[in-house]
Amino acid sequence: MIGRSLSQRFLVLGSAFAGLAVAAGAFGAHALKEILDEHRLQVFDTATRYQMYHAFGLCIVAWAIDRYPGQRLEQTGWLFTIGIVLFSGSLYVVSLAGVRWMGAVTPIGGAAFLAGWLLLGWRVWRSAIRETGKT
Repeated sequence: MIGRSLSQRFLVLGSAFAGLAVAAGAFGAHALKEILDEHRLQVFDTATRYQMYHAFGLCIVAWAIDRYPGQRLEQTGWLFTIGIVLFSGSLYVVSLAGVRWMGAVTPIGGAAFLAGWLLLGWRVWRSAIRETGKT
C-alpha cells in the first residue's frame, strides 16, 4: 500500500507540474512576448522546459516505484520535486520579477535534477542486476 500511495503521489505531482508547465509556456508565448526582453523570455522558456522534463521524470518515478519495489525510488521523486521548485522557480522569479540574485538558487535545483537522474538509474540498474542474478 505504501508503494502504491507513493506512486500515485508522484503521478499526481508530475501531472500537476506538467499542466502548470503547459500553462506557463502558453503564458510566456502569448502574454509575456510583448512585456519581457529577449533574454528574460529565454530564461522563462528554460524554466518551463525543465519543469516539463522533470514533470515527465516524476511520472517515470511513479511507474518505477511500482515496477521496482524496495528500491527507495521515492528519494528520486523528491529530488525532482525539489529541483522543479528551486531550478524552475528561481528562473521564473528572475525572468518575471527581475530578481537577479535568485539565479544563485538555480544551480541547487540543477544539482537536485542531476542527483535524481543518477539515483534513478543506479537504483534501477541495481535492481536489474539482482533480478538477473536470481535467474
